[in-house]
Amino acid sequence: MMKFRNYFYKLVVAIGLILTLAACAGKFDAPKGTLHDRSIRSSAPTANRANCQQIEHTAGTTQVCDRPQRIVVLGPYLLEPLLALGLQPVAFADYAALHRGEYNKPSQQIPYLGARIAGSIANVGMAGTPSIEAIVKAKPDLILGLDITNTQHYQTLSKIAPTLMLKWGDSNGNLQTIAKAVNRSERATELLQETKQQIATARQAFAPLVATAPKLLMLISPDLREVGLVTKIHDRCSSLPQDLGFQLVYPQQAGQAPPETFAPISLETFPELDAADAIVLLGHNFRNVSASTLANGFEDYQLTKLQQAWTSNPIARSLKASKAGKVYFIPSYLCLALPGPIGTQLYLEEFKKQLLSTKSGSSLLQ
Repeated sequence: MMKFRNYFYKLVVAIGLILTLAACAGKFDAPKGTLHDRSIRSSAPTANRANCQQIEHTAGTTQVCDRPQRIVVLGPYLLEPLLALGLQPVAFADYAALHRGEYNKPSQQIPYLGARIAGSIANVGMAGTPSIEAIVKAKPDLILGLDITNTQHYQTLSKIAPTLMLKWGDSNGNLQTIAKAVNRSERATELLQETKQQIATARQAFAPLVATAPKLLMLISPDLREVGLVTKIHDRCSSLPQDLGFQLVYPQQAGQAPPETFAPISLETFPELDAADAIVLLGHNFRNVSASTLANGFEDYQLTKLQQAWTSNPIARSLKASKAGKVYFIPSYLCLALPGPIGTQLYLEEFKKQLLSTKSGSSLLQ
C-alpha cells in the first residue's frame, strides 16, 4: 500500500495521473552551465518603468511592466488560462515528452489546446525540468510556472524575466493573477461568469437524471492496476459533478467525513461502493505516444487500456452500474491539466455527451 501511495502521490502532484512519473521527479534538466550561471540576465527589452505593477503569487511579489508580449508557459495548467484570455505564448513546456522539437504544428502536437495557438512556438522542454537555454533563447518578458513543479526554479527563472509561480488547485485565482499581469482583468471576470453560467445551465439539464440516479462513483486510474477515488485534491474533477447535483460515493466509515486527499482503493473494496447509480472512470495513458496518436487518436489512446481492464474484470463487471451499462470513461487530462474555462467546457461536454445520451454507457458490458 505504501508503494502505491507514493506512486499515486507523484502522479497527482505532477498532474501525473495524466502523465508518467518523470515530470516532477527528475533533476532540473538545463543545458550544462546554465542552471547556476550567475550571468543569466533578461534578454527582453527594458520596460517603461512608469507602467509597472506588483503581482503577488506563491513565491512572493514580482514587478511586471507594460503588457507582456513574449510569454513562456510551463505546463498546460497555465497555458489554458493564457489562451482563454486571448493571448499567445512564444514558448511552451509540456508535462510529458509528447513532442520533440519546436511546436511547428501545435494543433497536432499539443493536446486540446494546440488548435488555439496561432503559428509556431518554441519547445522549452518539460514543465518540471525546463531548459534554461531554450527559455533564454525565447527572449521572454514574462514566465509562468506552477508551485508544485517550478518553485525550485524560481530564482533562476527570475533572472531571465519576471516570473510568476501560480498555485496548483486554484484555477480561478490563477486566471485572475495572469489576467492582472497582462492587463486583462475585465476579461477574466467575464470568463468566470461565463463558466458559472454554463454550469448552472447544465445543472438544469442534468436535474431529471440527478433526481432518479444521484449517486456517482468517480475513480481515476490508467488501467485498474492502481485505482484512486476522485476527491477534493482533484479540484475540477470532483467539483464539477457535484456542481451538477451528483452525490459522490465513498466507502462508508462510521464517524468519518469523505476523504479530501489521496484515496487509493483496491478492487476488492469495489463491492462496498455498489450503491452508485453510475460510475465515471477518469483514465490516462501517456506512454509511447506517437505523432499520429497526438494528431488523430489522443483521447482514445488515453482510455483504451482502462476500458479493456474494466470490461474484463469480474469484480468491476459485478457492480450494479456495470450491469446496467452506466459506466463512463473520460480522459483525466480534461479536469486535472485543464481546470479553467476551456477544460471545464470540454469536461462538461463529455458529461453531457455520455451521461445524458440514451445510448451512452459501456456497451462492452452488455
